[in-house]
Amino acid sequence: MNQIKTDKIVGSRRLSNYWWAAIILLGGCGFFFIGISSYFNVFIDNLIYKSDLSFIPQGAVMTFYGMTGILISLFLWYTIFFDVGSGYNEFNNNTGIVTIFRLGFPGKNRILRLRYQIKEITAIKVQIQDGLSPKREIYLKIKDKREIPITKVGEPISIYDIEKKATEISTFLNVCLEGFDENLSNQ
Repeated sequence: MNQIKTDKIVGSRRLSNYWWAAIILLGGCGFFFIGISSYFNVFIDNLIYKSDLSFIPQGAVMTFYGMTGILISLFLWYTIFFDVGSGYNEFNNNTGIVTIFRLGFPGKNRILRLRYQIKEITAIKVQIQDGLSPKREIYLKIKDKREIPITKVGEPISIYDIEKKATEISTFLNVCLEGFDENLSNQ
């Protein structure tokens, strides 16, 4: 039987982040160039927008929105480039250690590596919260009452998948599973 279980965590390099970074960049550039062209009173094509756009207030606001969009897009591209949030969870029964590894922003604290003894883990906890901002997470519960999240950030995982993943981890580590009630398991 395999004594080491590793779960890869996808960080910022997801298709949705590439999509939004590109769309926001295109929109920001469009707003910025229309705002700047209204300042210089140079209009490339009257089919796209009206040439009677005055710089104050419309052009100034469009320039501001354009710069904001470009800066947000650059931040998204920055996080994608450095793959912020990526890493792995390693459960090693040979050494008795659980390692949680994540990459952050560049700097002296770029690498986050947490290590816990398996004997310190009391349970695997599942937290499911539905609504406008759904949350489905798996936590390691430690003897000192800390709860360490081990799931990826982003789109919520289906209830079936989170139940399956939590069950696999709790079985592998030989600890109990918390957070599921009978109503949730039947969905």
